[in-house]
Amino acid sequence: MDIGAKLKALRLRNDLTLEEVASRSELTKGFISQVERNLTSPSISTLEYLLEALGTNLADFFKEEKEEQIVFQTQDFFESVKDEYTIEWIIPNAQKNEMEPILLTLHPHEKSMVMDCHNGEEFGYVLKGSVVLVRGNQRQAVRANETFYLDGKVSHYLENNTSRDAKILWVTTPPMF
Repeated sequence: MDIGAKLKALRLRNDLTLEEVASRSELTKGFISQVERNLTSPSISTLEYLLEALGTNLADFFKEEKEEQIVFQTQDFFESVKDEYTIEWIIPNAQKNEMEPILLTLHPHEKSMVMDCHNGEEFGYVLKGSVVLVRGNQRQAVRANETFYLDGKVSHYLENNTSRDAKILWVTTPPMF
């Protein structure tokens, strides 16, 4: 860890000058500058004074934040294959998030799993083929490049009544798959 750079970044984030930090910590401006440039190392007690002047503490300062993955590649995906459909989880561990996107490949003359009533919402985008959205007694065709958006108050599922696979990007909140 580059302590000097991290101290400087913290100082700049707090919009403080070297003089202001020096005044708050009762250290000299020159000493703080040297610490920020890694020309000298502060003792633990001096570092505590600096961190207090910057509005934090040793524990928070040294806590390493794990960089969150925000871009996923195909090798990150995993799938579950059933006779009727294939689910591809395109965001690993999405069940811990607020929403869960999947790629659903629905085989000819098959239907998806039934989504029971829930308090969330769902969005679907038909990438390839066409499906029928069955919601209660309602049946609505959804073709390639069309979308659906619904709440989970009524159980529902998708049917593929064609002789070709249909591919759907399906996003649920909360995670349901």
